[in-house]
Amino acid sequence: MAKALPGVLASFEHIDAAIDAIHAVKAAGVKRGDFSVYVSHPNHEIDDAVGHPTSPVRRVTLFMGLTGTVSAFSMAIWMNRDWPVLVGGKPIVALPAFVVPGFELTVLLAALSSVAAVIIFSRMWDQKGAAYDGRFSDDRIGIFVAADGAKQASFEQLFREKGAVEVERVAA
Repeated sequence: MAKALPGVLASFEHIDAAIDAIHAVKAAGVKRGDFSVYVSHPNHEIDDAVGHPTSPVRRVTLFMGLTGTVSAFSMAIWMNRDWPVLVGGKPIVALPAFVVPGFELTVLLAALSSVAAVIIFSRMWDQKGAAYDGRFSDDRIGIFVAADGAKQASFEQLFREKGAVEVERVAA
């Protein structure tokens, strides 16, 4: 089990108040990796406020999908040229016949690489020890800032000023 990080956990009912608090936390000099925001559903306003970079999973999926397409067509062309079968005057390399294997290998490699990329990147960016409340999966918005000592008091005050419904200090 991961050791709990000391910090301040705030709970918000309204998105606007949470966005104001996120901007205030960033203005206080907290780096993106030192605070967490919990929301029950995707929200572009909060994503923009936090400033998350675009996930690299989409690039991995695109690259592996294109690799699957090129591999399937290359393999089919290579096999047909190495062992030619002349049937009814059709050309040896008939590209329409390779579309189905090309599509299947594209989907296979793209899907498997997407799953692998999600697992790998999730483990790389996992914030072990960050406090969490189950209500953040229901109807609340949560912000956790890793801080200790006097910084906890200043973040507690900041969250209360920005409209937090609940603010609690989390001990290590």
